[in-house]
Amino acid sequence: MTDDEKPRTLRPSLARRAAKALRRHPGEMPGPFGRSFWRSPIRGPWLTSVLGLVLLAGVSVVFVTGLLSYAAYNPDLNRINDTTHGKGLLGFYLFSWPTHPVWLYRVNQGVHVTLGLVLIPILLAKLWSVLPKLFEWPPLRSPAHALERLSLLLLVGGAVFEFVTGVLNIQQWYKFPGSFYTLHFYGAWVFVAGLVVHVGLKSRTVIRSLRSRGLIRELRIDTAHTEPESPDASELVSPAPAAPTLSRRGALAFAGAGSLLLLALSVGQSLGGPLRRTALLAPHGQDLGGGPNDFQINQTAAEVGVSAAETGASWQLTLDQAGGTGHPPLRLSRAELLAMEQHTAYLPIACVEGWSTDNQAWTGVRLRDLARLAGVSRPTSVLAESLQRGGTFRHGALSAGQIMDPDSLLALRVNGADLSLDHGYPARVIVPANPGVHNTKWVASLTFAS
Repeated sequence: MTDDEKPRTLRPSLARRAAKALRRHPGEMPGPFGRSFWRSPIRGPWLTSVLGLVLLAGVSVVFVTGLLSYAAYNPDLNRINDTTHGKGLLGFYLFSWPTHPVWLYRVNQGVHVTLGLVLIPILLAKLWSVLPKLFEWPPLRSPAHALERLSLLLLVGGAVFEFVTGVLNIQQWYKFPGSFYTLHFYGAWVFVAGLVVHVGLKSRTVIRSLRSRGLIRELRIDTAHTEPESPDASELVSPAPAAPTLSRRGALAFAGAGSLLLLALSVGQSLGGPLRRTALLAPHGQDLGGGPNDFQINQTAAEVGVSAAETGASWQLTLDQAGGTGHPPLRLSRAELLAMEQHTAYLPIACVEGWSTDNQAWTGVRLRDLARLAGVSRPTSVLAESLQRGGTFRHGALSAGQIMDPDSLLALRVNGADLSLDHGYPARVIVPANPGVHNTKWVASLTFAS
């Protein structure tokens, strides 16, 4: 029997259900615009407040680590480092990004991305808990109610936008109407603006709701003994609740289990070691083969238009000074660079998508030695330009602190072998605690400013 053939007694029409709801609650809008449409007995201010507090704590950490990630690009050092032109006061910049500890960016971005993924089930549970608010009718009842609705729009819209674009960026699926960095940056501030207003409006309600039902006591209540909150407590409480099929304890456990599952499937991309194999949500599918160069990359040489012919025996590194000082640029072959004093640094590569490698043994020439060779004894910055064709990060600027760090290298070898073409052969930049995209590969020139 198809759905259309079922007796009306088994499947009442939408019109009949709406009429029934109106008889129960005169003056109420039909469908989702009426409070009686939402019948879950566990929906109410207490569950919403608990989920909201968890989300508030997690999102605060995600926001702070996001600001630190922004600072790691040294956006005020050079215009090419800044992906958010016209940001104004929103792009406040307090310090030059340090080079130690060497795992700083790896940990910061790992926390930012992994925690963001872990919070997705909590966000979905929170949105479910406030669904009736999204359908309130009339939509605007007073100036205070209008402010609340506006904050809810910014909060929900900003949260969905940030989490969706973040997940797409992790998977390197760039289907954005613009730069991910710019969209994610401004989206974060829209979300935070809504969050601040919403917290200010709802803080008293949250405190009152949490005090009304103790957490430990509520976690001991099973489905059979679950009762709805008082209808007078909030408009989230259904005036006609159905029989419980899930306790509040079960709802929290379900969301928590989802978060733990996402943690297990993503944290390995940042921690490395054996857990890397469990990171099923991390970028994957790149087979780099075995040997010293077998570790993660974002883009291959072929993808960015770098050919073996450009990196062969005719390749030369150009060392220059910024500002047209009159000194002719110096050009060095790879053999001449290998003949210089070599240093080895044990550093990871950490990317904005949250993945990172274990420490690799990079060998090459210190950047500060190359600065002196270019005639700049006290450099304030260096512009590294790549053979790469196109792309936002075909070049990048490094600060004075990054240049002068003894572990900052123009790397020629890794793990005892020559760099592979995909890892930046014939030479690449490697700097402690630096975002991966600023460790420029296939370096063509270094221009030092003093």
